[in-house]
Amino acid sequence: MTRPITAGVDGSEESLAALAWAGREAVRRGLALRVVHAWRYEPHAAVEGDRDTQAQWVRDTVAGAVRTVTERHPGLDVSADVLEGDAVDTLVAAAAEAELLVLGSRGQSRVVGFLLGSVGQQVIAATTRPVVLVRSGDRPAAEVDGREVVVGQEGGPEDSAAALGFAFETAAARGATVRAVRAWTLPPMFAYSPGSLHLLDEAGGPVPFEKKALAEAVQPWRDRFPDVPVVEHVEMGSAGQVLLSMAGRAQLMVVGRRARRTAVGARIGSVAHGVLHHADCPVAVVPPA
Repeated sequence: MTRPITAGVDGSEESLAALAWAGREAVRRGLALRVVHAWRYEPHAAVEGDRDTQAQWVRDTVAGAVRTVTERHPGLDVSADVLEGDAVDTLVAAAAEAELLVLGSRGQSRVVGFLLGSVGQQVIAATTRPVVLVRSGDRPAAEVDGREVVVGQEGGPEDSAAALGFAFETAAARGATVRAVRAWTLPPMFAYSPGSLHLLDEAGGPVPFEKKALAEAVQPWRDRFPDVPVVEHVEMGSAGQVLLSMAGRAQLMVVGRRARRTAVGARIGSVAHGVLHHADCPVAVVPPA
């Protein structure tokens, strides 16, 4: 079964930017586009009126969004669903049926960063599908002019396989370069086991070791996508900071997800959290395969 690209909309500027991004991506990949609005009647909502009045406003909002995207992409197969229920549960269920889910990310400023919001964070933590967050200022021009698909890699080849696969597939659809980024730091000496010290010595030091690890992780995807140009980037520093330093050259940033539940809610991993809040480009969060 061919999955659509699904965009969650709520009438906000951020969600309309996400819908525009999703429409362009659906055209590139030759997929259908599904527009979803999760709705629940709220007596004290900004839209005054009874249940029927609010429901009609929601339908009109979604219909207007669909008209906009179909006018931009006349040949695109677009469907729309207004689904009543909890926003997180509704979007997680919609994502399960999608190739990827696209949501808006509310912007504040370059200093403060971007507000992911509790709904977005919970959806990312719960879904088994990739989620792309798009801020309101995103424009099609940011996807050209040589900008790259930047993807973070860590651990062994299997640890970032899902994120690398998504990055290469996206770059192939866009005719873009993949920049695979691996960050490393020097841990305290007691953290090295005799075995790891031996591996470092065989590799000629930490930098050659990290470059070799990145090359091994990327090679299967080079083989699968031979026409996609690749840059392998190894840099000393924290993974979040190194990736954020690449945001200016990125048309899309791809990171893996390490979701876990805590007493105070869902957590998606420090690297994904930092990139989502501060990168000034769309960010894809990809769960483990």
